[in-house]
Amino acid sequence: MTSNERVVVIGSGLAGVRLARRLGELGTPVTLIGEEEHRPYNRVLLAEVLAGRYSPEVIALPAPARLTRARVTGIDRAARTVSCADGTVTGYGRLVLATGSNPVLPPLRGLFTADTADTADHELPEGVHAFRTMDDCLGLAKAVRPGVRAVVIGGGLLGVSAARALAVRGAQVVLAQQSERLMERQLDPAASVLVERHLTGLGVEVHTECRVRDVRCVGGAVRSVELADGYALDADLVVLACGVHPRVGLAQAAGLDVRKGVVVDDELRTSDPYIHAIGDCVQHAGTVYGLAAPALEQADALAALLAGDTAARYTGTRSLTRLTLTGRPGPFDLAAFGDTEALPGDDVVQLTDATRGTYRKVVVRDDRLVGGVLVGELGTVGALARAWEGAEPLPSAGGPLLHLLTTDGGS
Repeated sequence: MTSNERVVVIGSGLAGVRLARRLGELGTPVTLIGEEEHRPYNRVLLAEVLAGRYSPEVIALPAPARLTRARVTGIDRAARTVSCADGTVTGYGRLVLATGSNPVLPPLRGLFTADTADTADHELPEGVHAFRTMDDCLGLAKAVRPGVRAVVIGGGLLGVSAARALAVRGAQVVLAQQSERLMERQLDPAASVLVERHLTGLGVEVHTECRVRDVRCVGGAVRSVELADGYALDADLVVLACGVHPRVGLAQAAGLDVRKGVVVDDELRTSDPYIHAIGDCVQHAGTVYGLAAPALEQADALAALLAGDTAARYTGTRSLTRLTLTGRPGPFDLAAFGDTEALPGDDVVQLTDATRGTYRKVVVRDDRLVGGVLVGELGTVGALARAWEGAEPLPSAGGPLLHLLTTDGGS
């Protein structure tokens, strides 16, 4: 295959590996370039590695045949080549950016001084960890031990997962969340309360409406975290779980259209017709997803396109969030999709079983299921998700919804 025909993918995360595998299955050779030294892995399961439930090998992804470990430093659009830090230059016919995202580092005193949120430009103090890569995970796993004092900054999906994993490993964990409740982007208030109750049962001390202003270090190592009200939390470990932002440096340097993410159309093309983008780095129809399900759907659609299916398109993802928290007294499952907060005029069906620790709620708008939250037994999530994804009018209010909520529709 000549360089004019070659498909080159930058990034060996979920999206890049999925694309390479799909293209291989469709008979289109591809070269995958990834900068991490580790075998490609499922980033979604890093918290399970931190908790000690899985070894790194368990979450490894099947590596494609053509995998190059190198850091790409530049793209020459005129010559259609990519340059790597080791001096190699690779030609491409089609280039795919699957560069993922970087963790957001909050502008805290004692953390760093420059106004940037890119971990590549900063060395964090000893004991302070982002939680995005396998190296982050292994560094945390090496540092955690029973009784260690850990502060997790951020109470979203990642922060809740990290706090749970550290608690399972025996750490004394404090979770500091700036907003008024945990996982506020995915869950309604009642479900957030149940998540907090589960973490508290694991020994996690949860503080909401709590702003961190300072990370205090002595001799280059973290010693405490200071809150906005002046209260200080002793800390041997600090985990930054404040969200992620698209990794777009290569795209910007190449002169591609970048806003929140790398802008792509329904064929996942960037502003350069020979360059595509998928995964966390992408902005499609004004949306940056930053989730696994859209990344995989984008990879599948682009694989079909590059293999010759001219009708293939990506038109967006209606993604469902699922989280399982292990620990005593047993696993805690939740799922959320669509609009979990009702608007005026919406119908809401809600079932709570305090004895079994379950909570189910769905929101109906104009006879269509537009969102829901389930905590505890998730047997109905499959049927509810299908009704939501189909966006078809419900036969009638009340009865069918109650049936969906109380019948095991398969998950």
